[in-house]
Amino acid sequence: MEGGQYNPRTVEEVFGDFKGRRNGLIKALTTDVEDFYQQCDPEKENLCLYGLPNEQWEVNLPAEEVPPELPEPALGINFARDGMQEKDWLSLVAVHSDAWLLSVAFYFGSRFGFDKADRKRLFNMINELPTVFEVVTGAAKKQQKEKSSVSNHSSNKSKSNSKPEKYPKSQPKDEDEGFDEEEVEEHGETLCGACGENYASDEFWICCDICEKWFHGKCVKITPARAEHIKHYKCPSCTNKRARP
Repeated sequence: MEGGQYNPRTVEEVFGDFKGRRNGLIKALTTDVEDFYQQCDPEKENLCLYGLPNEQWEVNLPAEEVPPELPEPALGINFARDGMQEKDWLSLVAVHSDAWLLSVAFYFGSRFGFDKADRKRLFNMINELPTVFEVVTGAAKKQQKEKSSVSNHSSNKSKSNSKPEKYPKSQPKDEDEGFDEEEVEEHGETLCGACGENYASDEFWICCDICEKWFHGKCVKITPARAEHIKHYKCPSCTNKRARP
């Protein structure tokens, strides 16, 4: 397969490979679904759906070499095509496609010696994207709608101040107890852009002025005292993007 021709070696390259393959799979299961459906003839031999790094897809026989150059997708997806409703069959293929994408990404990570921090960073980057299953079933749109309402709230807060909004370590409960409950409710779905964990009112958070994502101060090594001297905060990801030629 094409996997032998391209071996991503850095976290960014592996993530780029993941995105290309993911986009190809989504294309097969959505915009190109009629063509994909026709190619998955149950009368043919065991077929697999491959997502390619160039955002294309193909239905093909599995690799003959054992073990294969890359992890292989689910085998025999064509056999179940006529025994299920089309939407259920597509959802099943999507689930297996998600599992395959992760296996390929972490195969590269293992092969090229990613350490714990690299693997965590790769997973967090992948986890920012909706799964193929979520896109195919429409769940991604619902989640995006929910996130946009939280993002709008966060954006409004950051733009209302000259500095990014920062959450204090604690607040006087006798005066602001009602406010605390409202704050937790409004930000309950907000996730840290670094570790992916939920917002908590007793933790210090800071918002990036570029991508408008929220981060635990401890995850980006920013203390409340240091934050007071930052006029416009840029997260590590946005800083790295600006630094590239």
